[in-house]
Amino acid sequence: MFLSELIGIEDAFKIIRNNQKVKEYETISLEDAYLRVLGEDIYSYHDSPPFDKSAMDGYALIAKDTFSASNNNPITITIIDEIRAGDFSEKEVHDCEGIKISTGAPIPKGADGVLMEEFTIANGNNLEIYSQVTPMENIAPKGEDIKKDDKILDKAILLKPSTIGLIASAGYDKVKVYKKPKIKLITTGDELVEPSKTLEKAHIINSNKYIISNMIKSLGCIVEIDYCKDNKDEVKIAILKASKECDIILTTGGTAISKGDVVVDAVELIGEILFHGVAIRPGKPFAFGKVNETPIFMLSGNPSAAMTQFDIFIRKYIFEIQGLKYNPSILKRISKVKIPSNLGRTDYIKVSSDDKHVNYSLNKGSGIIHSMVAGNSYLIIDGNNEGIKKGDIADIIFFKAMELI
Repeated sequence: MFLSELIGIEDAFKIIRNNQKVKEYETISLEDAYLRVLGEDIYSYHDSPPFDKSAMDGYALIAKDTFSASNNNPITITIIDEIRAGDFSEKEVHDCEGIKISTGAPIPKGADGVLMEEFTIANGNNLEIYSQVTPMENIAPKGEDIKKDDKILDKAILLKPSTIGLIASAGYDKVKVYKKPKIKLITTGDELVEPSKTLEKAHIINSNKYIISNMIKSLGCIVEIDYCKDNKDEVKIAILKASKECDIILTTGGTAISKGDVVVDAVELIGEILFHGVAIRPGKPFAFGKVNETPIFMLSGNPSAAMTQFDIFIRKYIFEIQGLKYNPSILKRISKVKIPSNLGRTDYIKVSSDDKHVNYSLNKGSGIIHSMVAGNSYLIIDGNNEGIKKGDIADIIFFKAMELI
């Protein structure tokens, strides 16, 4: 039987890292690329914009023709054409001539400036001008944003709306990405029931099903959900099946460091437990192993502890098997609260922080879901520190920084 022994958080990271395998690639439509990890460097197929374009609605003209214009001294030029967005003009602009132009339309030959429409009055083909422009004013030059063949993105970044838009601007309608991890979530516990307005005695709503599955989805992964009672054979069958169908298995419940922990015992029978118990708070009864070479992360049944374990270990693993470097920023804040800790244990305390201070702690137990809603960050106390006193400089990570989104 595997004997549980608390290991340090860095040792846990090392064991997990030594058992991770980077995913393969696939090519997908750019429309489906949100929250996927880029699997190739992106080089632009063309300039963006592909031509000198108007940055304003107005009149394309020769800038020097406007140099004497003012409210008290309007000048008049001749309108020779009109260009709407998506169209162009074959006509060339000469002295004292202009072409009406829409934002985004290509600048016609001969013109070197665009005068905004509000500084003009049109009367048939005659245009009165009441202001001046300088050469290239209100013109976005060809290649201002992107130049053809420029490398515009490195591989292994999480694709967000802005980066997807940049890839589209470079001329791509498909993109190579790391394959999505397929994850099986198995929640366990005889006491768990679905949400209801009424509860029988000793029943608890299975909030982990909704919390952890949506945390998985937030990382762009495919998730399948299963449930098992506290029955070793039932858990064993579910894990064996998942190990042949999925890239990663997550379980909640059945990991407490005591005799008869159903999930840990089931994994030990059909696979390998690599560690059970990490010197962290909350989430000490966290376990990791393999079944048929499929990694299995065994999370606590307590919701807040399970969320913290997910944030510490699972996010990192899922991002890194897709080639992402995952090092969320640790910031310094002055603590307004005292938080005790024990030597040899790393604490991830839910707190509320602003741009200067840690204002209050939400450390009210590993089952308190509300702490993840009311808080916005973790205060980290490493194993060499016996706690944080009021006025101490504390290390924090904002929840948002861990999401990379």
